[in-house]
Amino acid sequence: MTFFKVNHQDKSTRARIGIIQTAHGDIETPIFMPVGTQATVKTLDSSDLKKLNTQIILGNTYHLHLRPGEDLIAKAGGLHQFMNWNKPILTDSGGFQVFSLGLQKEKKSGEKFVKIDDDGVTFHSHLDGSTHRFTPEESIKIQHQLGADIIMAFDECTPDDASEKYIYEAMDRTHNWAVRSLNTHKRLSTLALKHKKTQNSKLKTRNYLFGIIQGANNEELRKQSAKFISALDFDGIAVGGESVGYNMEATKNILDWVYPYLPKNKPHYAMGLGLNPTDLFEVVERGIDMFDCVAPTRQARHGLLYIYDKKNNHKLNITKSKYKNDFGPIDKNCSCSTCKNYSRAYLHHLFKAQEITGMRLATIHNIHFFLDLMKQMREAIKKDKFLELKKKWC
Repeated sequence: MTFFKVNHQDKSTRARIGIIQTAHGDIETPIFMPVGTQATVKTLDSSDLKKLNTQIILGNTYHLHLRPGEDLIAKAGGLHQFMNWNKPILTDSGGFQVFSLGLQKEKKSGEKFVKIDDDGVTFHSHLDGSTHRFTPEESIKIQHQLGADIIMAFDECTPDDASEKYIYEAMDRTHNWAVRSLNTHKRLSTLALKHKKTQNSKLKTRNYLFGIIQGANNEELRKQSAKFISALDFDGIAVGGESVGYNMEATKNILDWVYPYLPKNKPHYAMGLGLNPTDLFEVVERGIDMFDCVAPTRQARHGLLYIYDKKNNHKLNITKSKYKNDFGPIDKNCSCSTCKNYSRAYLHHLFKAQEITGMRLATIHNIHFFLDLMKQMREAIKKDKFLELKKKWC
């Protein structure tokens, strides 16, 4: 089975369409991946996601390790069985959450919640303060127990305001951890395959491992990291860092810097990107195949909905009073079940009444909106009309 195949590249840009093949189904790229941090896409269940034609979702190693724990999930038959989801899953390594949540607590309390050394990271749980340790080996072991189709190497996500010296040291650690992650992954995969053969059963899930490029906003370090990670035997290449997805000018620069070094026969993943629909055009144009972001679901829970409206940056705040008597759909161009069956006035009422149904209907709309946009992009790339579609949106 070929893990990734490029079917066509747009004549005017780096945008491309392809197929990622996993044991739990194919993924058409470019693809937006809804985030299911704690084995759930908040307010939705697996049947909702299937109706939305969701191709792949994310789980979070850090959160699932803390609660309910990888041993319990493995006992349930893996993450797919545990959450009743029979399509592909990607799990991140937990690195970003270890650093970001730890730094947040340090800023609030002045206490040290994260200790980084060359071997790994010791951290305190944001739930109960208990002490935990992640090394590359431990992160990969946890992800194998979770049973995701795509897993990530353990890395250090460096803050943008770090010194050049620290950025280099963190990048060097990330590179060492990448090698250790890869070695552990290969060892565990070999053991799993031998076990399945002795049990005379088919290996249901093969874990594909992605390496992560770091280097903050330093051009030379980003290029150095891209060369190093791309030279290793990873199944895909991710671009990480604090800027990616949050500072789009920096994101575009970073992707332009690293693109010449990315293997063309492997999927390219921009981590944590998708705050605005227009952001997706910028990264797809630069050869990115996969991206994820909590924004569509998080915004939905606060009444912020995505619509086709360039003038208002493609966003609508349903909690505003002007929608109290608006009986039209959220977006007249949208075919989601929320827009087909409910009005802006009803959604406005639900949010004002603090009804959970409002959050669910809004989440259905936002996820559909992003997934439908990706479908439009794939069709445009196929016809070499990507820039035409981008002009309509951006």
